[in-house]
Amino acid sequence: MTDRFAFTLHATDGSARTGTIRTTRGDIRTPAFMPVGTAATVKAMLPESVRATGADVLLGNTYHLMLRPTAERVARLGGLHRFMNWDGPILTDSGGFQVMSLAGLRKLTEEGVTFRSHIDGARHRLTPERSMEIQRLLGSDIVMAFDECPSLPADRTRIADSMRLSMRWAQRSRDAFGDRPGHALFGIQQGGLEPDLRAESAEALRAIGFDGYAVGGLAVGEGQEAMFGCLDHAPDQLPVDRPRYLMGVGKPDDIVGAVMRGIDMMDCVLPSRSGRTGQAFTRHGVVNIRNARHADDPRPLDEACDCPACRGYSRAYLHHVVRSREIVGSMLMTWHNLHYYQWIMDGMRDAIAAGTFAAWEADFHATRAAGDIAPL
Repeated sequence: MTDRFAFTLHATDGSARTGTIRTTRGDIRTPAFMPVGTAATVKAMLPESVRATGADVLLGNTYHLMLRPTAERVARLGGLHRFMNWDGPILTDSGGFQVMSLAGLRKLTEEGVTFRSHIDGARHRLTPERSMEIQRLLGSDIVMAFDECPSLPADRTRIADSMRLSMRWAQRSRDAFGDRPGHALFGIQQGGLEPDLRAESAEALRAIGFDGYAVGGLAVGEGQEAMFGCLDHAPDQLPVDRPRYLMGVGKPDDIVGAVMRGIDMMDCVLPSRSGRTGQAFTRHGVVNIRNARHADDPRPLDEACDCPACRGYSRAYLHHVVRSREIVGSMLMTWHNLHYYQWIMDGMRDAIAAGTFAAWEADFHATRAAGDIAPL
């Protein structure tokens, strides 16, 4: 691993792991959930508010930042950390997933992808080399290799061809990344739901050599059962002494199931996006605060939660501001959801260290299965 970037594994419980990723900008406790700051902001949150939820690291989006305000402008203004006033670690994705999702607006070749901006229709070209350049300009601490991510379901030939293209791009990403002390490069395993293709991808990535490894190509339409089936073998194909990152996941039970299968890092827009639409994740399950049943309820979203939304405001108030489309509603609901996700991560880290992860997981599911607190 690069200078001043290291991963220390502290304890395991079954396949679940807890450890620390050390970066020049601070430690990342694992398992770690990364709030998504797509356009240099976690929507409806100040950076200090995100930090107060317990987050150690944020995710930034190469595709969106290259289009607006551009990576070059961010670099001139001192880099992404200064630009968005976040002094902790930042991981940037490669832009590959967003570009591949443009469908009719892009053209794929061996060299890279040519696409039209969803903002103004302008033509752009993204290659492994350009992705590494953009992420260097942004100054992210953890850089992702450029890859292709096909949607599932897809036939085996399509998945195999895509995976092998991604492995060729992984080598080019490694070469273009070069020697950057204090910054890390992660490779991305592909191969759909095919164990042998996943193994081939992992072998290719190990031969290239990366500071960490992601399990890519999941949470793209395959469903939880299929995803867990893949995670039953995919993480074990990756080096045990490097962080393992599951990209784009997910719901609370997805996260717990992924950690149980050996994943160390995750990210997802779900807690912030759901908060802005009035959906809260709690220990008792999902609460839609827009429902009329909450209009006269003086209780908090979650009686055991100590986030600002639960400490200072009732369900009735949250119902009112969300239904009225007041900005404070998005702020409080998002804060709660991000706080809850970090509460899950804290609980799993403690349980793995204590060797009680199975009991913690059983209680987690039982509490959620019991449902939301009874109406008044």
